[in-house]
Amino acid sequence: MSEARMRAAFPFTALVGQAPLQRALLLAAVDPAIGGVLVSGPRGTAKSTAARALSTLLPDGAFVTLPLGASEEKLIGTLDLEAALRESAVRFSPGLLARAHGGVLYVDEVNLLPDALVDALLDAAASGVNTVERDGVSHTHEARFVLVGTMNPEEGELRPQLLDRFGLTVELNNSFDVDERQRIVKARLAFDADPLAFCAAHEAAQRALAERIAAARGALDALDLSDAVHERAARLCVQAAVDGMRADLVMLRAARALAAFEGAAQVAPEHVDEVAEAVLAHRRRVMPDQRPSSSERGEGGAPNEPGPGSGSKSQETSAESLQSEANPDWGELPPEPVAARQVKGVIPLPAKKR
Repeated sequence: MSEARMRAAFPFTALVGQAPLQRALLLAAVDPAIGGVLVSGPRGTAKSTAARALSTLLPDGAFVTLPLGASEEKLIGTLDLEAALRESAVRFSPGLLARAHGGVLYVDEVNLLPDALVDALLDAAASGVNTVERDGVSHTHEARFVLVGTMNPEEGELRPQLLDRFGLTVELNNSFDVDERQRIVKARLAFDADPLAFCAAHEAAQRALAERIAAARGALDALDLSDAVHERAARLCVQAAVDGMRADLVMLRAARALAAFEGAAQVAPEHVDEVAEAVLAHRRRVMPDQRPSSSERGEGGAPNEPGPGSGSKSQETSAESLQSEANPDWGELPPEPVAARQVKGVIPLPAKKR
């Protein structure tokens, strides 16, 4: 098998039945500052295939994989202190973060990595830079990449503190649609039979999508976020009872990336609605069935403002739950007097003498 055949990646435009995953990856490609994409799902749902396919759409095209047994030095790089003392110059040995610059950094089973490595990954993914410090000597370099982490929930969960730092999440499920399964398998078999011919058939669509990503990146800074967009994001985050402000920031970045990708003249509240689930799915502290009903929600899914002198149902429910926790018997009816009558066969006790 030739080297070209071995290096051929499945075309991103040929993926079948992965629309939510494709959208999340494209948004992260337009604006890597979103903070990466966490893909959760069972084995064999094309998680790694989609990540590798995305790298072919980026200018650099790098696809770097972080192995489970990697050390922190292998990830962030190392400094040669002897050279710094001898030559008064910093000699930096690049790590995986430097190699992934401009491409995709793929982490399989991210939930099994040590927390220190995940912290370093997420810091670099959000900031776009990596700093290596050792004994007072430091070196900083650009590390702008699309972070794609995958995990199988059956093998353990990611700590909430780390989960929140992933920008977007997508949960994949097994496909039980017969027609869809056939299309997926046929596409894969065609690719395996002749990768070069299969990629050539999708070359035009791939090139058009790569140009669209590049144009969206260039349009990001020109798109302002209106007060209406800010308000929609804030309402959705309050409704989901998220911790902190990271969800608001990610939601606004993702909405702007979507607007840029679609070639819109401005970011609209509807763009916020379209990216909200990927932003809130792993941060939501209020389950969907606990959210206000459609009659209590305003345009675009935002809850209506309560009228004067009225409170929302969620506030009333919270007050009731807090009061019930403080007094377990709260809500019980007071005892009512019941008329007593003498039961036959029972000898009454004599009255006490005074």
